Amino acid sequence: MTAARQERKSRHRAFGRAIGGILALLSIVDPTRVAVGSPTTELVVVNRHTGLAIDGFDPVAYFTDSAPMLGRAELEWHAGGATWRFRNEGNRVAFAAAADVYIPQFGGHDPVALSRGAVTDGNPSVWLVADGRLYLFYNEEARTAFAADPQRAMAAAERNWRQVRGSLVP
Repeated sequence: MTAARQERKSRHRAFGRAIGGILALLSIVDPTRVAVGSPTTELVVVNRHTGLAIDGFDPVAYFTDSAPMLGRAELEWHAGGATWRFRNEGNRVAFAAAADVYIPQFGGHDPVALSRGAVTDGNPSVWLVADGRLYLFYNEEARTAFAADPQRAMAAAERNWRQVRGSLVP
């Protein structure tokens, strides 16, 4: 093989490795994950298409029914810059009286991601009530990591939440 052909072949391999590396990197990038301090994320997780907090799930139902339950359009309440839905009038009244108890901790952002310095929306279907507070997680792995040592995870998330909170859109 000539020297010129070897050089071309080497460049093609290098280009292929570079493209492969870029594609591998793109496959692990989470589009919902935002760097600390980014002003593009809301203080409370709100569905961009519907305007509903935690995708329209009733935040009180996690406590009363131990399950995520969708709220009804005719039972809405506005608090924390978001619209919340409830499955019954009793849940709406309870929320109105003590919204700070029922609004998910960290506005519905994943506490495990926060503990690592990232802001990631929690999934209303992946949740846990710990120490009387509702936590939403990006995925099952995050919930499992949190459950392994909730006190440590909460403390780390709280430290970072103080830094991030001011940069989030209310």
